[in-house]
Amino acid sequence: MICDNSELYRGRMIDAAGLRVMRAIADEGSFTGAALSLGYSQPAISQMVRRLEQRTGTVLVERVGRNVRLTEAGQVLARHAVNVLAALDAAEEEVAAIAGLRAGRVRLMAFPSSSATLVPRALALVKERYPEVKVSFTEAEPPESLAALRAGECDLAVAFAYEGTDLGRGEEDLDMFVTRKLLDDEVRLALPKDHPMAKEKVADLSKLSEESWIAGCPRCRGHLLSLCNRAGFVPNVSFETEDYVAVLGLVAEGLGVALIPDLILRTAHHRDVVTLPIHPASRRAVHVVTTADLQRVPAVKATLDALCESAHSPSRVLADV
Repeated sequence: MICDNSELYRGRMIDAAGLRVMRAIADEGSFTGAALSLGYSQPAISQMVRRLEQRTGTVLVERVGRNVRLTEAGQVLARHAVNVLAALDAAEEEVAAIAGLRAGRVRLMAFPSSSATLVPRALALVKERYPEVKVSFTEAEPPESLAALRAGECDLAVAFAYEGTDLGRGEEDLDMFVTRKLLDDEVRLALPKDHPMAKEKVADLSKLSEESWIAGCPRCRGHLLSLCNRAGFVPNVSFETEDYVAVLGLVAEGLGVALIPDLILRTAHHRDVVTLPIHPASRRAVHVVTTADLQRVPAVKATLDALCESAHSPSRVLADV
């Protein structure tokens, strides 16, 4: 006997197994046939029907001799089961593909000087190993990329921090992030080849107080100011650009000197520019940043591992200039 329980009716749950049973009964015309088609026992089919009837609060199956037929409500469930089960099967297949790296999407953000070195090799490794995984890439400096990661707008951020600072520099709470260090990137002085200091082995910043300087991104400009302050002067910043090719061009024409990280010098050169290590020495740490949950997503982890491999690949990324 089916009870008219309004509370149970309002809180009912029609699960996928119940829908599969209703569809099988409609197709086979009996509990026995439905049981054979689904690989269940006949008593299990009967029990599932009773449970579904209790949840819906109405009769779903009418017994006619040895056969059964669906009531109007049962026919409704069987009819909707076709589309619902097809959607569930498609969802399961997509999730299985993502879990098995036969599909997947990764959104990567990285700062410009890494986009010419670390990132291309990493993307090539992912494409070679997992051709169905799609990685989108956007250039962004660390404040922007970390904010995007926090907002769920990217999955991985390649960021850097100079010595004595952290990745967030007070702009982002790093507690929610997981970081993996990729490499230490030395900062060098770029000056024209005919500069009086060009033949030195090491550039002493304290001797450059009268020079015009070329500054880069806000974080790099802050680093320049900090180093020069420690060397006893405030730099005269005459030009500002985040394009390191432009920086090299300005230096080559004798318009100023600049600090340039090694990562840039792996790919960008100018025959009229000399680069020297500086005193005091300075470097920045390059990290890849994600979250604990995203780190467990197969496509994200595969891309993260590729970035780490790229950072430690002597033949492609870290070859001496």
